[in-house]
Amino acid sequence: MKIRITLVALVFSLIACKKSNDKKEENEHDPSDGASGATKIENVIHYPQEKHLNNIKQLTFGGDNAEAYWSFDGENITFQANTESWGLSCDQIFTMALNEDLSNGKQAQMVSTGKGRTTCSYFLPGDSTIVYSSTHLGGEACPPIPKKEDHGGKYIWPVYNTFDIFVADTDGNQISQLTNESGYDAEPTVSPKGDKIVFTSMRTGDLELFIMNIDGTNVKQITFELGYDGGAFFSPDGTKLIFRSSRPKTEDEIKEYKGLLAQDLVMPTHMELYMCNVDGSNLKKITNLGSANWAPFFHPNGEKIIFSTNHHKERHDGFNLFMINIDGTGLEQITYDTVFDAFPMFSPDGKKLIFSSNRNNNGTHDTNLFVADWVE
Repeated sequence: MKIRITLVALVFSLIACKKSNDKKEENEHDPSDGASGATKIENVIHYPQEKHLNNIKQLTFGGDNAEAYWSFDGENITFQANTESWGLSCDQIFTMALNEDLSNGKQAQMVSTGKGRTTCSYFLPGDSTIVYSSTHLGGEACPPIPKKEDHGGKYIWPVYNTFDIFVADTDGNQISQLTNESGYDAEPTVSPKGDKIVFTSMRTGDLELFIMNIDGTNVKQITFELGYDGGAFFSPDGTKLIFRSSRPKTEDEIKEYKGLLAQDLVMPTHMELYMCNVDGSNLKKITNLGSANWAPFFHPNGEKIIFSTNHHKERHDGFNLFMINIDGTGLEQITYDTVFDAFPMFSPDGKKLIFSSNRNNNGTHDTNLFVADWVE
């Protein structure tokens, strides 16, 4: 999805899984815009208010880099990137060691096919294979991106019906295809227990959550209410799921949602966070902040959620990381970049946090990966 979209758009890319190639068109951030403050602090790596972060290190240097997720041993990451200097025209999946240096222009190891558009990659147990989503069976070219002007200027996100879920090894050898239903299958993440994958699918006619074994068998539907349910992650003990959802309620909202969905489109600008057990029971709404709340991930103690939101921005023109208790109390701001922070994930030992940000990009639209020591 390589078009220069807006940071708001970046937000709504398949968040658990995003589509970073769309990222530049929607926000078109102007570095001279005084509201953003980018002209004075565009090269900040660590803001003074970020008391929970220490020793921040930048891992990538240019292009669109997002959705970085840890290996089970905490030594490697998998991520999606759309970097022109790497010869890419839309997102592909890469891996790298945490101590690897890409500042000299070195390219990370590609594990996807290099065809179509990809999103949402995650290590499988053993750290030698990766599950990810791709449209490459639907065509080698990057699929087209809907134009805002065709939808009243609203940000519209495609849910390509050619997305399926695949497994590749860390050398890029394609091993298996886990889904082959008609319609969108994407956004897979893996339980810390190593036994299950949660993903989003259109196979019922709506965007719902499903769980399957790591070999693709025993598929079970988890959510059933109208609306886009996605970006799901397991709790540290593997018993719960946290996810983002748009739940249209009024007649007009439902009409708009269904009309877009019939065109394989969604408008993901109003989302809240929900939590449930892995079998779908005990569903609870965690946030009620308005605007866009997404990219949630459990704190290592299982009692808090870190996530990205723009609810606190007057014009909803930027995203920061916040943390909240699973009962909806104790909201706390974690990051303070003036444009975009998202896709947080704690390392398996809980000592580090990796995230994507527009900080330190010389006023460009580049989104890079950063890792920091976590301070309670």
